[in-house]
Amino acid sequence: MIRAPRALLAGTIALLAVVAVLVLPRDGGARQDRWSALPSAGLERSEVAAARVGRFIYVVGGFERASALTSAAVERYDIRRERWTRVRDMPVGLNHPTAVAYRGAVYVHGGYEAERGLTEPTGVLLRYEPGRNRWRRLPSSPTPRAAHATAVIGHRLYVAAGANDAGSLRTLEVYDFERKRWSDGPSFPGPARNHTTGVASGGRFYVLAGRDAGNFTAAERYDPRRRAWERLPPLHTPRGGIASVRLSDGRIVVFGGERLEPGGTTIAEVELFDPRSRRWRSLPDMRTPRHGLAGAALGRRVFAIEGGPTPGFAFTRTIEFLDVPPRTR
Repeated sequence: MIRAPRALLAGTIALLAVVAVLVLPRDGGARQDRWSALPSAGLERSEVAAARVGRFIYVVGGFERASALTSAAVERYDIRRERWTRVRDMPVGLNHPTAVAYRGAVYVHGGYEAERGLTEPTGVLLRYEPGRNRWRRLPSSPTPRAAHATAVIGHRLYVAAGANDAGSLRTLEVYDFERKRWSDGPSFPGPARNHTTGVASGGRFYVLAGRDAGNFTAAERYDPRRRAWERLPPLHTPRGGIASVRLSDGRIVVFGGERLEPGGTTIAEVELFDPRSRRWRSLPDMRTPRHGLAGAALGRRVFAIEGGPTPGFAFTRTIEFLDVPPRTR
């Protein structure tokens, strides 16, 4: 493996920091001890997915309140101008999908295709090209799944967990963007689960929390170089129906979810994992706790997007952000 010179890496990091400053809005009122509100989305949705490309966040699918049906809608949030725009719909409506960004495009995988419920799981893979405002179907995954975890490492998409007609899953599948082929990987060691979340950091794929009959605190990560999973310290709060993001310094933030017990609530607690120390710590509680929400990040700013403010079939237009303090040495 060829390693980049330290000077080049330092220059790249500095450039990314400058880009983040230029792209983020000038918000003198933003604080690192609380979440702050941004202009609401045009649609009230839940069980959505999102991916950031440059200064834009694309929010896809989910259930939409006006119709109470699964949606194919896509809205774009301009981080710099703080403005929402409707763009071309997906070719198929999906609830509980996942979304990632790769080389300037948005990729949406899986979800449920049923108009009114959590049935008809699919392995569909879609690519959206922002410059052409165009969707394209790619090869579907061998295993249909929804409410799962995805992340991009190098030129591959990693997909794990979720659920289909067979129940909750532990399996891993990998899509090679260059070869346009799917392959199998080893299943993760933790409990089979859905309503989980996935994120990549440091060349590893993290699958965090989720639920089956109840919520889990389980955390695992996959190292593609060793083709091996590793158990991590568990989260503090059992949670499912959640979102996660990677900050520019490699730390991971997990937020959202709902408690399933009778009289349960949405989860306000926010957790941060530092891969260096392998420790979890708390961040400020969410301003509007939600489940079925989407997440995105730019620099150290975390965005929590839409989702249900109460357990069950609920919706919001809400987007809020938190600026996470820098890592302390």
